[in-house]
Amino acid sequence: MFWYIDRYYILLIIPAMLIALFAQMRVQSTFRQYSRVYSSRGATAAQVARDILDQNGLRQVRIERVSGNLTDHYDPRANVVRLSDPVYGSSSIAAIGVAAHEVGHAIQHAEEYVPLTLRNAIIPVTNLGSRLSIPLILLGLVFSFQPLVELGILAFSLMVVFQLVTLPVEFDASHRALRTLGGEGYLTRDEVAGARSVLTAAALTYVAALITAVAQLLRLVLLFGRWDRDD
Repeated sequence: MFWYIDRYYILLIIPAMLIALFAQMRVQSTFRQYSRVYSSRGATAAQVARDILDQNGLRQVRIERVSGNLTDHYDPRANVVRLSDPVYGSSSIAAIGVAAHEVGHAIQHAEEYVPLTLRNAIIPVTNLGSRLSIPLILLGLVFSFQPLVELGILAFSLMVVFQLVTLPVEFDASHRALRTLGGEGYLTRDEVAGARSVLTAAALTYVAALITAVAQLLRLVLLFGRWDRDD
């Protein structure tokens, strides 16, 4: 995002990066803490995920193991919930919370949850915009063509829209997970509180991603305004 240091970088990007770093450290430390606390029921995260899926009539959704640390995700194209190595076979409340969260996405998909449908719909446009934004801005600056710069900034703004739409998707998946884990007896009340801590920490990473995207967009707008005035 323009690889040099300016006052906007110091005022906007560095604080956003620090917030994102804090969020990542928080989710890692919280997951480690509660990965050492095991559920009294003793079921693994994969077993809990399978049971919740079946209870919601989603027997066609598969559960697969995926390598990596906290690489858990739901793939709507393949109809698969993928659980990472530290989650899949673990009976910790951290692992069960993460697995239930990903199952929440599968349920959202089945119910055609509007924010999720919208997010999936704009992914191709967002990806294209993220690839073209900086080249468009640079070309506009090189050729002193203001509309091209504005088009590049508009293309980047799609990233902000994507991050904004992501928040309700993630918050709702966590809400579904905690409600099910407590309501259906997968975790005790105290265990649900631990799972909530893990999912809340994970949610902060999405908030941080939105803050970072907004900071980057604002920096572009301010840099463009300065260039426009100098021109």
